[in-house]
Amino acid sequence: MSVWLVVGLGNPGPTYAGNRHNVGQMVLDVLARDVPGSFTTHKAGATVLDGRLGTLPGGAPGPRVVLAKPSSYMNVSGRPVAGLCRFYDVEPDHLLVIHDELDLPASTLRLKRGGGEGGHNGLKSVSQALGDRDYLRLRVGIGRPPGRMDPADYVLRDFSAAERAELGVTLEEAADAVRDLLSLGLEKAQTTLHTARA
Repeated sequence: MSVWLVVGLGNPGPTYAGNRHNVGQMVLDVLARDVPGSFTTHKAGATVLDGRLGTLPGGAPGPRVVLAKPSSYMNVSGRPVAGLCRFYDVEPDHLLVIHDELDLPASTLRLKRGGGEGGHNGLKSVSQALGDRDYLRLRVGIGRPPGRMDPADYVLRDFSAAERAELGVTLEEAADAVRDLLSLGLEKAQTTLHTARA
């Protein structure tokens, strides 16, 4: 069974942990509850959790997954992601990158394969390092900044109290979308996610 590499983009360390920019890593923390073990340091420049994601109907082990948080800053995420792809022999069709998305309303979730980076420097770095854009993405909407706030400042701020009230639900739904992708494939996962959130 092929291994899936699921990467949560963000910045390292406790200073950034609650930022909107780190929502991809927050989704990994939800998924990690279903994978035995804990995150450990990997030589590629990331912390990883390698195991089976839950169980399938009938009690069989779930798909093998490597949850990965790059230890680098967002703008240079590509090198660790490419290193992990080489180490685990993962092709783009088994790489899922979870990231914040300014161009989606807050709490909106979208699954897609390939496409552009929409100004997201983390995605740009991943695409450049891989030499390929045809990997999977789970886009977690954070909305546009209010007024004239610089988007760079906005993404590096923690979620507001109002946003945090809904954030837990969004993270759980994002984790469900990952589970569906790994067990059912992209089209069925997209249908389930996008229909439920239409």
